[in-house]
Amino acid sequence: MLEIRGARRIFTTPEGGKVTALDRVDLNVDENEFVTLLGPSGCGKTTLLRAISGFEMLDGGTVRLEGADLSKLAPFRRPINTVFQSYALFGHMSVARNVGYALEVRGVDRAARERKVSDALETVGLSDMGSRRPSQLSGGQRQRVALARAIIAEPRLLLLDEPLSALDRNLRQQMQLELKALQARLGIAFIFVTHDQEEALTMSDRVVVMREGRIEQIGTPREIYRHPRNRFVTEFIGETNIFALTVDRIEGDLARARTAEGTCLSLPAAGRSRGEAVTAVLRPESLHPGAEGIAGTVMRSVYLGSDLVIFVRPEAGGAEIRVTTRDGADAPMTGDAINLAYDPAVIHILEDR
Repeated sequence: MLEIRGARRIFTTPEGGKVTALDRVDLNVDENEFVTLLGPSGCGKTTLLRAISGFEMLDGGTVRLEGADLSKLAPFRRPINTVFQSYALFGHMSVARNVGYALEVRGVDRAARERKVSDALETVGLSDMGSRRPSQLSGGQRQRVALARAIIAEPRLLLLDEPLSALDRNLRQQMQLELKALQARLGIAFIFVTHDQEEALTMSDRVVVMREGRIEQIGTPREIYRHPRNRFVTEFIGETNIFALTVDRIEGDLARARTAEGTCLSLPAAGRSRGEAVTAVLRPESLHPGAEGIAGTVMRSVYLGSDLVIFVRPEAGGAEIRVTTRDGADAPMTGDAINLAYDPAVIHILEDR
């Protein structure tokens, strides 16, 4: 539905330098798809969102929606709405008038406008709050008003610029699920901007990981988490353990490899060769205490309720290994000797180290 080709945007700094915010970005978004742009501050995700909405004009490339070129259209000419981080609600207007304002500007008659406002407020669960002012609402309720205002005009595409960042953790987690359910009910595409990995993994059909104006990887949340393309994506998406290894020998279906300090790991042998340098990724939840494995000592632990994160110093030396395990009477304690077991099949080898 949305096709972006070769998007470029260059800003001039106050000192007269140049910053490339978007560097020949290509992206497709399908009908009824929830796509998240994820990356650190300054990676270009908000610039890309603004280029789609028309608030930022590209220096090169095209933006097409259902085949129509939007590149030169003003924001109000595009069948796209945006939910801003600040919500941008009119404080002097009631909730109902905030939601129906776009229809009011378009000259939609009062009866039709009130009907659509009622439907939009019902969709976001605020049917009984139309007469209130934004200042009389909680943060989550204001966020719902901003959503209702964005969907009332029935856009083909909805853009969301970190709309949950001002909410507390519990409300943010609740709204993540509500947003995904709302998107499925409306049947329109959402493009969501965030730097929060949990939000991206929770809500998205696909995640677009960005860095320095470029796309590093596009994939489903599972693909991004389990099969990151390079070290940047690996470290940005969740907690992880990264091992720089050299393959010592091949034994049947397994390759034996070790770090410079001497910690030994077993990898799938397919595609490996003796003497090869590889970078291996093991997520904390893929390791667990066992009879055999990486020998080490528990240095410290962090209690997370049902889970316990322990940090293990390998017997051979090197960086501490992070492990997520279940808390309980037999949970490892600081100072315990431990063997970290794992399934070699879950080890992921980075394509680009």
